[in-house]
Amino acid sequence: MMAENPLLLPLNKEKTVFDGFITVQERDFRVRITLPPDHQLKQAKLHCCWQLKRLLSGYQHILKQRLHHAPDLVSFILELKTVLELAMKSRPDCQTMPPPQYYSQLIAEMQSLGWDKLLFIDSDFRTLKLQGEDSAGRNHVLTVKLKPKYPDEAPECIADLPIPFVLTWTPQSTLAHIHSRFLLHLEGLAEFWLVLDEIDQQTWVLEPEKPSRADTMRRIAIGNNVSIKVEIDPRHPKMLPDCCLLGAEHVVTPLRTKLNANMHLWNPDCSILQNMRDVLEIEFPSPSTHEKSSLSTECGICYAYRLESAIPDQVCNDPRCGQPFHQACLYEWLRGLPTSRQSFNIVFGECPYCSKPITVKMAAHP
Repeated sequence: MMAENPLLLPLNKEKTVFDGFITVQERDFRVRITLPPDHQLKQAKLHCCWQLKRLLSGYQHILKQRLHHAPDLVSFILELKTVLELAMKSRPDCQTMPPPQYYSQLIAEMQSLGWDKLLFIDSDFRTLKLQGEDSAGRNHVLTVKLKPKYPDEAPECIADLPIPFVLTWTPQSTLAHIHSRFLLHLEGLAEFWLVLDEIDQQTWVLEPEKPSRADTMRRIAIGNNVSIKVEIDPRHPKMLPDCCLLGAEHVVTPLRTKLNANMHLWNPDCSILQNMRDVLEIEFPSPSTHEKSSLSTECGICYAYRLESAIPDQVCNDPRCGQPFHQACLYEWLRGLPTSRQSFNIVFGECPYCSKPITVKMAAHP
């Protein structure tokens, strides 16, 4: 008993009352355990300090069960410590506080970096948000989550980037080191963001609705319910991107033919947008030439344009119809018709507007 819990001592010769402290994660908690004369744990009573009571709130039934089944007091205290560790992990406010030098070093590092770089710091001095500006004047935020053993333990760094920010860390590294490496990482992505800024400014982007700096995909409007989805490689942003044309087949097929025939014309020295104009032999509608409403027709079933994050991407292939639908709406509509049939994950049925044949794939669930 003394070996495992040196701060928990018997108060009488019979060893029916123990008082003192148990230590969990470098924190001491005051406890008193009272046993009956026969030392049976079933009739034992556990008295806790208020901090321990607060932590063990919700675990009383487990402790009672352990008291009834533990073979001896040493085993019960070991299980009490295990429960307490779980309780402390589930309550971040009860984690071990860093030593005083942690705070003094952190303040010294912030003074060296410059307080103007700090956007936010939480009350525990564990989470910081640092701002950085790239060469084009774009503002970026780096969230730094410090570990209790900082700087011996590397912090976790989170940023809105298409390529994760990976930090090489040593115990001698500082916040200034993190910030300087972050700025270098931003400069490596400058050309990527330049390409996307041009697309965002000179075309109508249908998806994503509110792109973040980490998004590499753009769905660009070509015409009414016709669009192209491009996936830009952040490491090689001027190269030919992955392209997927979306819309009715009678409109998409000629564009796909041009894309395949003119692919050799792609010039990495020109902008992505100019290359796509040359390869597809089209002019993209832009905010200066078209209203966005003229390029986006609502779903013919739910009469809305955006359904959660989805926009209508299923189109009737009959040239006289061309009505768009959300994939989920069309799938549910066709499933409810007795004349529809399903083969694997594809449903075959009739267009709700013109009754011509139409198919839809089963909506994919994450």
